[in-house]
Amino acid sequence: MSGHSHAKTIKHQKNLTDQKRGQMFSKMASVISVAVKEGGANPETNNKLKVVMEQAKQFNMPKDNIERAIKQAEGGKEAINLTEMIFEAYGPGGIAIIIEAIAANKNRALGEVKQALNQYGGKLVGEGAIRWMFERKGVITVNLKLQNENLKTKEALELLAIEVGAQDISWEDDDILNIYTKTEDLEKARKALEEKNIKTDGASLDWVPKEEITADEKIKESCEKLFEALDGTDSVQEIYSNLK
Repeated sequence: MSGHSHAKTIKHQKNLTDQKRGQMFSKMASVISVAVKEGGANPETNNKLKVVMEQAKQFNMPKDNIERAIKQAEGGKEAINLTEMIFEAYGPGGIAIIIEAIAANKNRALGEVKQALNQYGGKLVGEGAIRWMFERKGVITVNLKLQNENLKTKEALELLAIEVGAQDISWEDDDILNIYTKTEDLEKARKALEEKNIKTDGASLDWVPKEEITADEKIKESCEKLFEALDGTDSVQEIYSNLK
């Protein structure tokens, strides 16, 4: 999973159903709404909103949907009061999981997460029990195959990543480069890459595991079922794990 993010895995699926796509857009609208309420509707002065809008575009969310979400967030008393939540859990085989959610009703979101965990061998734990195993980082994804001919080598991309201030890098599926930055440097690094004619495939703030653990196929299958169940809820926005 790119950046150990379930949403990014979904993004790269080719034939999403209309229902799945609609659910994805609805979840992105919630993230946009929270970002606007925290820092205003101008992405030039609200870095969180800027990152979220870029992510929405990477998911091919229509411009009208993005603008509608911003206007609804500015709706004053008529706007829905959404709250961000983070749940920590153990999954099958002791896999550590961080679940990000946004909802108007915290108790309902908690109930949905608990139900999915209980159904697929997971267990909710107290605040801080899992989070210490992860670090908050900016993650920029670059697809080697989408670059210009003179940049279609791993060495060239790695050197440019270092030039723009990458803290770390990792290759996934042999052609996807994950570039890790400090959270405050994410947008600056993304811009610097694009100025060097690098086509980025996504930029987000993720929970990155300090160490990954290896599991057998049975545990992996159970984890995937759990991730799908969590993702199927309206409130869950993102799922991170330390599963290798």
